[in-house]
Order: sequence, then structure tokens, then C-alpha cells
Amino acid sequence: MFIKSIQLTGYRNYKNSTVFFDKGTNILFGDNAQGKTNVLEAIFMCATTKSHKGSKDKEIIGFGEDEAHITLYLDKEGDEIKIDIQLRSDKAKIVALNGSKIKKATELLGILNVVLFSPEDLSIIKDGPSERRRFTDTELCQLDSIYLYNLSKYNKIVEQRNKLIKDSFYNNDLLETLNIWDSQLVSYGCQIIDKRDVFIDELNGIIGDIHSKLTNGKEQLEIHYEPNVERNDFEKELINNREKDIKLKSTSVGPHRDDFSFIVNGIDIRKFGSQGQQRTAALSLKLAEIEIVKKITGHVPVLLLDDVLSELDSKRQNYLLSSIGNIQTIITCTGLDDFVDNNFRIDKVINVVNGTIEE
Repeated sequence: MFIKSIQLTGYRNYKNSTVFFDKGTNILFGDNAQGKTNVLEAIFMCATTKSHKGSKDKEIIGFGEDEAHITLYLDKEGDEIKIDIQLRSDKAKIVALNGSKIKKATELLGILNVVLFSPEDLSIIKDGPSERRRFTDTELCQLDSIYLYNLSKYNKIVEQRNKLIKDSFYNNDLLETLNIWDSQLVSYGCQIIDKRDVFIDELNGIIGDIHSKLTNGKEQLEIHYEPNVERNDFEKELINNREKDIKLKSTSVGPHRDDFSFIVNGIDIRKFGSQGQQRTAALSLKLAEIEIVKKITGHVPVLLLDDVLSELDSKRQNYLLSSIGNIQTIITCTGLDDFVDNNFRIDKVINVVNGTIEE
């Protein structure tokens, strides 16, 4: 699997530009704030229909434009696949696959698999639980359309339940419907808990060897899933915490409050690890993500590295670059020194200057 080209029209700072990629290593090179990350964001949208930055569609449309267009051509086992996305500021986005409009975003999932590694990911270990949930959800949503459906339903129910609790201040009768919402919350939530549990088991089967090699055998890494509530206790805990929820006007129990711990040689490095340990664990996590995609889909994903090399020391740079031999990689950077110094093979260099492409 590799991306042949992507065309951006009215997309952020791109008026109308096309980028052609090699199936090997591609460098998007240029000064800061020129639009390099925007290309990676557009590729990520073609894989997931969403921005990895969490941006809304209207925020992505270029200044003075009514809409934005992305057209991506993908080679998948010799077959050419065309993905079109039209973003509109006041209407839902339109997604088409080989010229045919799709009805649901889930129809696009699995067509293009990507693994994105950005400087923010290096902080995933030390940051709050929401970032660790975001990592897990982003990967599972790419790999499992049922998980995406359950997560979407669950999040909407949490939102509606919270609104109901707030509105009950003015209309106490609304609380009589809480049992209905709680039943749905438990139904979708338990499926999310089950999937996360299996995913972490699969991740642990891969990440241990990667981390051991990265640390010359000095460290053993395990990820522990820490569900906010056990699936069998979910319904009971919702009832037990109902008064608390009404007082706080939010839902305090459920997988939207899950966390994941990273244990190195028996120590929780979220709290007690050095920055070097945390960054090494984050790198191991991303490399393991590549292997999981291969294992589950049977396809090699496209790797997107967003200016991450400048955040790693030379040892971690070398390990990362030596680990991506047979995978299409698109790297953004402001300088080529790291690649030259490490004698790393570059198949194509693309210069980005204020939303224009120069090969």
C-alpha cells in the first residue's frame, strides 16, 4: 500500500497544489508555518475523515474560500483507489470512494491505514488520561468499524445524559428517564471496555521486544489497562453515583474516564519516569502501532512523521529510521542534516514554500 499523490484545493494555505510521492521515503522540507503538516493532516483525513488536530471542517477551509477539496490516489496491491473529500463550512463533508459517494464514514475505514507520529505523541505518557485514550481510540477506530460505531454512540449518550442532568435542575421529572439512558450507556460502554482490553493485550505482545531492543535490554515495558469501572459493575456504579452526578452535573463513571499505565521494570513512568524513559516508551508505542496494523489488516500502513526527528536524540533517531525500511514514509522537517549525517536513504525531497510545492 502506498500513496501516489494528493491534491489540495482551498485547503488551509493551499490554493491548488498536487504532491506526488515515491513509494519509499519522502521528505517534506521547508521553514516553519509553510504548510508541511497540512499535507499530513489531509492524508490523515483520507484515512479517518477527521483531522488529527481535532480541527473542525470550517477551520480547515482556506481563508476566503467557501469549501476545500482533497483528492488522494492510493495504490493498494496494484489497484488504484481514489478518495475524494469535500469540506463545506455550513454543511456536512462529502466523501467519495472511486467516484461514488459513501453514506457513512465507516465505509472509508480500512481503505488507507496510516500511523501518525508527532511531537505531541512524545508527551502521551506524561500527559493526562485523555491523551492516552485518544491514542487508543484513534487506532481502534481505524481498525474496527464496530468500535467506531460504539464509541460514537457512547459519547453521544454521555453528552445527552449530562444535558439531562443539568436540565433536571429546572424540571425534576427528567430524572425519571435516567434509567433508559443508563441502560444504553452500559450496553455501548461494555463493548468499548472489551475492545480496549483485547487491544492492550495485543499491544503488549509486540511492544515488549521493541522496547527491549531500543534500550539494549535494560528495560522491560508493559502497558496496563486501567478501566474506570469493571464491565460487570458498570450498571451498579452508575446507580451508586447518581446523586454525585446530579450534584456535579456530569457523568462520573464509564470508559470515558479510563486510563492506561506504562510500567518499566515495575515502575509507573507516568509519575516516576524520566523524560528520556517517557519518550522512549512513546517511540516504542508508535513502532508497535505499525506492527499491530500489519497484523490485523495484513497491509503495511503509511507512516507519517511530523517533525518528530528534531525531538529525538541521535540514538532514537537511528533506531526509528532503521525500523522503517519497507514502509512508505512521509516526513516533515525544517532541515536535512539529520538524514545526511546518518546516511539515511531519501527517495524524494519535496520543498514546501507557503502552500506551494517544489520537487
